[in-house]
Amino acid sequence: MAGGSFAQGGLAMERAGQYQGKATAYVIIACFVAAIGGSIFGYDIGISGGVTTTDEFLERFFKEVYRKKKSAHENNYCKYNSQVLAAFTSSLYLAGLVASLIASPVTRNYGRRASIISGGVSFFVGAALNAFAVNLAMLILGRILLGVGIGFGNQAVPLYLSEMAPAHLRGALNMMFQLATTLGIFTANMVNYGTQKLDNWGWRVSLGLAAIPALMMTVGGIFLPETPNNLVERGFKERGREILEKIRGTKNVDAEFQDIVDASVISSAIEHPFKNIFSKRNRPQLVMAIFMPTFQILTGINSILFYAPVLFQSMGFGGNAALYSSAITGAVLASSTLISMATVDRLGRRALLISGGIQMITCQVIVAIILGVKLGENQELSKGFSVLVVIVICLFVLAFGWSWGPLGWTVPSEIFPLETRSAGQSITVAVNLLFTFIIAQSFLSLLCAFKFGIFLFFAGWITVMTIFVYVFLPETKGVPIEEMTFLWRKHWFWKRMVPEY
Repeated sequence: MAGGSFAQGGLAMERAGQYQGKATAYVIIACFVAAIGGSIFGYDIGISGGVTTTDEFLERFFKEVYRKKKSAHENNYCKYNSQVLAAFTSSLYLAGLVASLIASPVTRNYGRRASIISGGVSFFVGAALNAFAVNLAMLILGRILLGVGIGFGNQAVPLYLSEMAPAHLRGALNMMFQLATTLGIFTANMVNYGTQKLDNWGWRVSLGLAAIPALMMTVGGIFLPETPNNLVERGFKERGREILEKIRGTKNVDAEFQDIVDASVISSAIEHPFKNIFSKRNRPQLVMAIFMPTFQILTGINSILFYAPVLFQSMGFGGNAALYSSAITGAVLASSTLISMATVDRLGRRALLISGGIQMITCQVIVAIILGVKLGENQELSKGFSVLVVIVICLFVLAFGWSWGPLGWTVPSEIFPLETRSAGQSITVAVNLLFTFIIAQSFLSLLCAFKFGIFLFFAGWITVMTIFVYVFLPETKGVPIEEMTFLWRKHWFWKRMVPEY
């Protein structure tokens, strides 16, 4: 394990109390710029659902869906059931999955900045292709390049934030990625609401504006400092210490720097991080890297965010009302992330994950009951029940926004030792994008098949993940990133797998 824990027993744990430094303006600005990478992920999540309900877009690229949408006899839950339409959304995430695995060696060998910049460039080109698409092939190619950008960005940005942040504020600063993601979603919802009035080219504006956060990510990445951890890992010890002193605002960084150096020594001995991550002593981190992003997607949040306008229209809302309702949920998601940022380093990760899970289960069940009782296949909800559904979905989104939304990224990014950190983050991103792809591709069919039962389907998964956190996830609040192995050694279950030396 990093932090000298293998070579020097308990010495690393003693060093944790010697860490100096604070949240300097330097580190906050660096984290803010890096977190813009989350906004490109969020913007795409928000923009896709709105664009795919636009008549002009559907008539040009998905004529069969356009015909079903206009039919008065089509089942409410099945109007948008098209695997080709779903592929428009999901192709991005399949490309991102592959790209995240390629990004791992880039992030480790060339730095976190290199992956951030690469992701920004790819996303910019993809946004341009989408804005000027004249056929479905060009549209899908643009989506694939957007996916490559997301794969690189999501792999590098959480790592960057975790390594730059001081231990006592790591949760809040790491959540800047999720905050940027939620602000991207909200911005996309507002853009969709505005561009619906632009007739034949509104969808082009919606897709093309994704180039703005991509440009910000690229330019910002050029000026970002590399993390001390990665600089030391690549042999630039003096530069690494210099950056560490800047971001901590003090020359007294001996303890933290020594932990980073010790971690680098172990890291340099690992030739195959992906092979090493499957060793028994890394089993706890691997399990979390797989299950945390899996459960995050199985909350059903992406279904609501991707297809919010589609979902609301399926419930009988009019076009304008659907976009307006999705904009409200986007605003709630963005604001709820601030709650998590303010409480995560005081209340801890477990408390937020468990309480958020309980609230989400309750909301999913309530929505399922309302739709099951009040919405038929060709009916519309009354105004009163429509308002109630939006309120309950907002409460669901609120709970996700201060629990599984940010912590689904934060926890995996902070638990790996340096030698497997980039590989571990790649697995986290790949699993996240794999399940995002599966849900994005299948949700319209699931909605058609399960109808209101889709909400009970997700409620069941949230129950499972809440129990998982209660039983298997130790509290990581305030633990230095290079000393996480001590948590697993003390845990009732994981201590069987993690050696004492």
